[in-house]
Amino acid sequence: VPTDGSHWLSMREVVDILGQKGHEVVVLAPEVSMQIKPSKNFLLKKHSAPLNHEEMEKEFNAFLQSLFVEGSFLQRYVNIYEHMKRLGNLSVTCCELLLQNKELIRYLEEAKF
Repeated sequence: VPTDGSHWLSMREVVDILGQKGHEVVVLAPEVSMQIKPSKNFLLKKHSAPLNHEEMEKEFNAFLQSLFVEGSFLQRYVNIYEHMKRLGNLSVTCCELLLQNKELIRYLEEAKF
């Protein structure tokens, strides 16, 4: 269950190679994703997301902008921390939505995950 960004970019090559070697690979991803796209090397199963694409881009861009805000070290630290906390909370909500998806959980149970 990858998350968008560096986690997925690090996993993508491994997932592709496993699929190329004949392994059955299933990737669970939110409906709204910036990096996770379908591939012939794995089955992509999507679940609901806490934000739409526009909202997600807005959150991500706000985080990127927070990295370049001027101010004291403490002000910058608190600002970045708040954005990281928000992104972390969105990840938790995304995981909760995955676990609440009865159809997807049933698929995983039937596939003997």
